[in-house]
Amino acid sequence: MLIFIFFSVLLTLTGFNYQQRIHFRQKKISEWILDISGLFFQGVIIPALQILFVYKIYNFLLPNYQGIIFIHPILAFCLSFILIDYIYYWNHRLFHNKLLWSIHQVHHTVTQMDVIGTSRNTLWTSFLIIYLWIHPCFIYLLNEPIWYILGASLTSGLDLWRHSIFTPKNNSFFYQILSPWLILPQDHSWHHASENIYGNFGANFKLWDKIHGTYFPSSSMTEKLGIKSDFHLWKQLFLPFHLKYSNQVNQKL
Repeated sequence: MLIFIFFSVLLTLTGFNYQQRIHFRQKKISEWILDISGLFFQGVIIPALQILFVYKIYNFLLPNYQGIIFIHPILAFCLSFILIDYIYYWNHRLFHNKLLWSIHQVHHTVTQMDVIGTSRNTLWTSFLIIYLWIHPCFIYLLNEPIWYILGASLTSGLDLWRHSIFTPKNNSFFYQILSPWLILPQDHSWHHASENIYGNFGANFKLWDKIHGTYFPSSSMTEKLGIKSDFHLWKQLFLPFHLKYSNQVNQKL
């Protein structure tokens, strides 16, 4: 429900934004198909797989461990919102390594921060994202997983916001409170920059990038986003190897 609220609010704001309406009119049909397919896959198919398949795998492999972990609700929330966020930092960073970049690069073909394009990806990329596997595991093991689920939902909502153009003004109280620790849309826009920016891999927190030296500071959005692809739609959806791209990807970890 929380994710749906985030998406609905951002989509409504997008509809009222003149710049975004122009961007939508300029998007190719293939881009719309990529974006809507990605949203449907990550928003419907993946949650269904988590409930109907992955959760049952843990039930099969660990039949005597369901609900075995008793922790305070706040700790359950922190487990999801903080610890899993750190693991995702490395998961995302690995996608920018030579081995996995070929399947992740489709996500970087977006040319403007766009909530609809949040889930643009090769469809089977979702199977390599830790959320698919780790969330059902903890939901199965935790005696009371509600607060864990709340943390995961908030992370997903922030992911939608992070891919939008809606960011607090630099002189606002809201910005002063959030900017020191939270990845904002302008921070993530530099991750999508056409320039050679190897950084800002975090989802929720800037801390991980700062600790590992991959943080790229900026108080405004980059003006040029995205890499180019000459491949047909089906190639980007299912087999995005050898796409032409700039030197954005760096081969180091």
